[in-house]
Amino acid sequence: MKKLALSVAIALVSTGALAKDLTTIRFGTDPTYAPFESKAPDGKLVGFDIDLGNAICAKLKVKCVWVENAFDGMIPALKSKKFDGVLSSMNVTEKREKEIAFSDKLYNAPSRLVIKKGVNLLPTAASLKGKRVGVAQGTIHEYYARAHWEPYGVAVVTYPNQDQVYLDLQSGRLDASLQHAVEADVGFLKTANGHDFTFSGPALNDPKTLGTGSAIGLRKEDNDLRQAIDKAIEEIIKDGTYKKIEQKYFSMDMYN
Repeated sequence: MKKLALSVAIALVSTGALAKDLTTIRFGTDPTYAPFESKAPDGKLVGFDIDLGNAICAKLKVKCVWVENAFDGMIPALKSKKFDGVLSSMNVTEKREKEIAFSDKLYNAPSRLVIKKGVNLLPTAASLKGKRVGVAQGTIHEYYARAHWEPYGVAVVTYPNQDQVYLDLQSGRLDASLQHAVEADVGFLKTANGHDFTFSGPALNDPKTLGTGSAIGLRKEDNDLRQAIDKAIEEIIKDGTYKKIEQKYFSMDMYN
């Protein structure tokens, strides 16, 4: 019992020291998902996730460093310690939880199909059979499309980032695209490039592939960092900081 108590005490001291010594948090992000993360004309990273990350760092009184990384390589880069956390519209899924840990929820982001106006396509395997659907590789949308559509004759076409999906959708090389609904609405449909496109059908629902909301991805062993970030998330929600940031980008309740 004495040995157990001593081990616990050492662990607590070690965790406290790690938390106390925290001066910088490096977040990995893929800036091709406006309004969550993108680049302003001057090259500065902007967006909902960026503002949330900066607010979390401010609460923890640490410096925020943003590291750009392709989304499909986020988890390997996190595990190899290229950065400390993934803050890039990453949904919590069973598959990802086998590899990494997650913070408390940051927001919900429904997924929807985008098609050209006047085209009769629905987000079902039967309707999309023989069609080409674009997705950003390594995303929940790729997982969903491969699980529910590809086995039934739908061509799932992957791209390094979401911007390239939209380019091929505009050019006619794709019949549809699948992505977060808010990202598609604000980052594409409400822009000049997305004028001729629209949503098709309702939001998709499959917790196994689409997950249960977006959060910050973290290494499983970094429990002290996860606890500190969870506390900061709780505080920015309670003091109104979260709502202020949310209203800057959206007219809806992103958390619930």
